[in-house]
Parts: sequence; structure tokens; C-alpha cells
Amino acid sequence: MVTVKEQYEAFPYPERDPEDEKTRLITGSPSHPLEMDHFLWNGARDWSQPLRVLVAGGGTGDGLIQLATLMQKAGAPAEITYLDLSEASRAVAEARAATRGLDTIAFHTASLLDAPDYGTFDYIDCCGVLHHLPDPAEGFRALRAALAPGGGMGFMVYAPYGRSGVYPLQEAFAALFDGVPPQERLERAKRIVAALPEGHPFACNPNLGDHHKSDAGFYDLLLHGQDRAFSVPDLLDVLGETGWDLAGFTTPAMYDLARIAEVPDGMDKAVQMAVAEKLRGTIRMHTAYAVAAAAEPPVATGRNRKLVPHLRGVQRQALAKAVAKGKMLPLRLGQLTAEVNLPKEAAALIAGIDGRRSLDEIARAAHLDPLGFGTLWGRVDAALAPWGLLLYSGLLRQTGAAPRA
Repeated sequence: MVTVKEQYEAFPYPERDPEDEKTRLITGSPSHPLEMDHFLWNGARDWSQPLRVLVAGGGTGDGLIQLATLMQKAGAPAEITYLDLSEASRAVAEARAATRGLDTIAFHTASLLDAPDYGTFDYIDCCGVLHHLPDPAEGFRALRAALAPGGGMGFMVYAPYGRSGVYPLQEAFAALFDGVPPQERLERAKRIVAALPEGHPFACNPNLGDHHKSDAGFYDLLLHGQDRAFSVPDLLDVLGETGWDLAGFTTPAMYDLARIAEVPDGMDKAVQMAVAEKLRGTIRMHTAYAVAAAAEPPVATGRNRKLVPHLRGVQRQALAKAVAKGKMLPLRLGQLTAEVNLPKEAAALIAGIDGRRSLDEIARAAHLDPLGFGTLWGRVDAALAPWGLLLYSGLLRQTGAAPRA
């Protein structure tokens, strides 16, 4: 068997060229500062206080580079610790950081299980790693032990239904290629996958694409020697067992059963999310935020008029114009399509979202009384926030940085 460390020494993942940092920044979820504030600190973190960050299993550095870059551009202080088993992956991440001139990162070659040895952290990033541990619960526990009071974690773990066809192939390749070195495993597996019949669950799964992007992506998807997926119940169970509570999925609308079917009276929220996952059938990963068990609910809402709203993934003027004309906003998340519909009166509120103004200030500029604004903004919040398009954070207002996506 090729160990996890051996795999990532041979194929650092995801495959990245440090020179590309000169022309683009890869952004996503988790670990975007605005999103972190929204899900972990009620949108009201004091960004003048240094943020102690652990990037646990940082790989080639996507989450690391995003977070360090955005914090630097915002002028917000941060101290970032990077851990990864793979020296090859660490080398890529370090080169990317050097290209950007990021100097707030301490790099270490180590397991995330050693996280508590490095202190405690206000924020922990662990994206795409926990599902590759022999005992994922041990990883969740180690990260919980490294969490500072009031802190939180952004994470991603694989989900089963959107990865249909992956695990039978992983099992077959493990049996076929026992003792075969990584490069030869890759070449032989590629030939087999190219010849899969049309009806094979993997061949007809449109949710998957990593195997087309790079050799590292193919290997990570289909030849990984240690990989498991978590259904919603599995995830909630392991969080509960290890001292965590789910703060929220980054796109909670995906798990909202009421958007798919009539919800039976008395059905538990956790059961609703589990049923929604099965009915969606296309969720291939769970991206979410977690906090210490029994912590106060941390997710920001528009009920607090002092919060600063941000649009993410949509351009505010274009959205405001579309809303003013009564047009629906089409959404596409993977294989899921949806539409957002807002009243024309909301156009002025959307146009006022600049990442600096609070809800109170937007209401005053629109000449709306508190009741009228609350009713209208409630519709904006309900339409956009569940899809991750609306976040609350005072980061840019506090630091004076230019608004960013």
C-alpha cells in the first residue's frame, strides 16, 4: 500500500504552480475572512486583535494563501501556523507564499494530530484532510484540543452520494496495484478508467472532475489508499463525539429539506438535513464551520442592524439592476440549479452594500423606517444568505481596506 505521506510526496495536491500567484488568487470556502466572521463570530469580530490561525494539513496551500493574502490586504494582523506531512506539498506552499511576499506564516512538516503541540488557535482550517486519517475522530479531537476559547474551525470532508462510483474503483485499484509504485499505479489506472463502460457509476457521474485536471487530481480521487466519506448523520456524530458543534454549512440552502419537499411535522433538524442530502444526491463534499460544543450560536443574521453586509460571488450593481427590472437571479452550484427572486424595492438596498456601510446606514440612505427596512431586508437575507451570497463582517469597515469579493 502507498501511504498517505508517500502519495503526497509523489503527487502534491492540488497541483499548483507558484508562478501563477503573480496573476491570480484562488478563493473559496472555507477560510475566507468575511465568511469566517459570518459563521464563527456573529459578523462582529474585533479585527484589530491578532488572529492566531492553524492550517492543519495545508497541502499545496490554497486555503493558506487565500487567508494570508486577504488578511494582509485588509491590514489585519495574523499569525499563521502551517502543518503538513508532505515535504513536497510544503515546498509548493512555501514557494507560493514567497511569491506573494507573505511573511506571517510559520511552516512545519508535521501531522495535524500534533496540533496541540503548537498552542491554541482562534481559527483552524482543515480542508480535505480529516477523511484521509486512519481514525478521523482522532483528528477532530486533536483539533478541538488546539482550539482557543471563542474560536472555530472551517473544514471540508467528503460526502458519499455525489461521489458515486469513486469507492468501488478505489477498492478495485487497491487490490490490483498492491505493491506497485505510485507512477505505475497512475498509468495503469488511467487506462482502465478510459475504458469504463458508459453505464459505470463513475463514468456517468457529472459531479466529479478532478481526474481530468491533473495527475495529482486523478490519483487523489481514485487511487487514494485511505479515504472515507461522511453522510450528514456521520458528520454530526463525529462532531458530537469529539467536542464540536456544527455552526453551519457554507451553503445551508443545499441542506434545507423545505426547498425540496414538504417537511413532516416534528421532523428533527438533523434528520431534515440528512434527508435533503439524499434527495439532492449531488453533494460530493461538506464544507462547513464548527465551534466548541455548547458554544453560543455564532452565525450572523440581519436582525443585528449594526452589522456590515457583503455580497460574495455576485456584483452588486449588476444584481441591483436585475432586481430593479424584476429579473430572477439564476444560480448554479455544481449540478444544482436554482433561482433567487427579490422584490424590486430591494434594489436600492442591494446597491447600498459596499462592505463598509452597516444595515442601519443602508436603511437611512434608502429612507426606510425600521419596520419597513426590517421586512424588506428580511427577504434579501432569506434569499441570499442561505446560498452563501450574503455575509456579515466588519473587517473592511474596521481596517479601511478596499472592498473585495
